[in-house]
Amino acid sequence: MAFARAAAVGSLAGALAEAAFCLAYGRLAARGPWPLALGSSCLAFAAAALALQHLPLGIAWLLPAVVAALALAFRLIPGGAPRGVAPPPPRWDIPARMAVTTGLVLLLTGAAPALGPRLAGLLATFPLYAAILTVFAHRQEGPGPAVQVLGGLLLGLFSFAGFFAVLAALLDRAGMVLGFTAAVGAALVLQACSLALVPGRK
Repeated sequence: MAFARAAAVGSLAGALAEAAFCLAYGRLAARGPWPLALGSSCLAFAAAALALQHLPLGIAWLLPAVVAALALAFRLIPGGAPRGVAPPPPRWDIPARMAVTTGLVLLLTGAAPALGPRLAGLLATFPLYAAILTVFAHRQEGPGPAVQVLGGLLLGLFSFAGFFAVLAALLDRAGMVLGFTAAVGAALVLQACSLALVPGRK
C-alpha cells in the first residue's frame, strides 16, 4: 500500500513535468522541425522530473501547483491552426506507431522496479502516446495539428491529476477498492468539466 501511495504521489507530480513537455513542444512546433521540438520537450520533462525527485512531495501543495501549472501551460501554448484535409497516411504509419509505442512501454516497464515508487511514478507519466501522436501529426500535417494534440493532453491532465490526488489521499484511509472508486469518480467529473472548455478553445 505504501508503494502504491508513493507511486500515486509521484504520478501527480509528473503532471507538472507533462505540462513542461507540452509547453516546450507547443512553443517550438512552429519554429523548427519536429526533432527539435521533441528533443526540447523531452529535456523540459526530464529537467522538471529531476527537480521534483529532490523535493518533498505533499498533496497539500502539490495539487494546487499542478492545477496552476496546467492552467498556465494551457494559456501559454499557441492555438493550433484548424485541421485541413490531411492526405492519407502511408501504409507503414500505424505499424510504426505501434512498434515505437510498444518498445518504449517495455523499456519503461522493465526499468520501473529498479527506480523505486516515486521515480517510477514520475517517469510513468511521460506522455508517450501523446508524444507519438504529436510527432506524427507534426510530421504529416504541420505544427497546428500537433499543437491541438497537446492542447487535448493538457485538458485531460486535469482529470489525471484529480485521480491521483484522490487516490493518494484515500489509499491509507479507505483501502484499495474505495480509494480507486473515489479516484475514478473524481476523474470522470473533472474530465466532464474539462470537455466543457473545448468549444471555447481558439
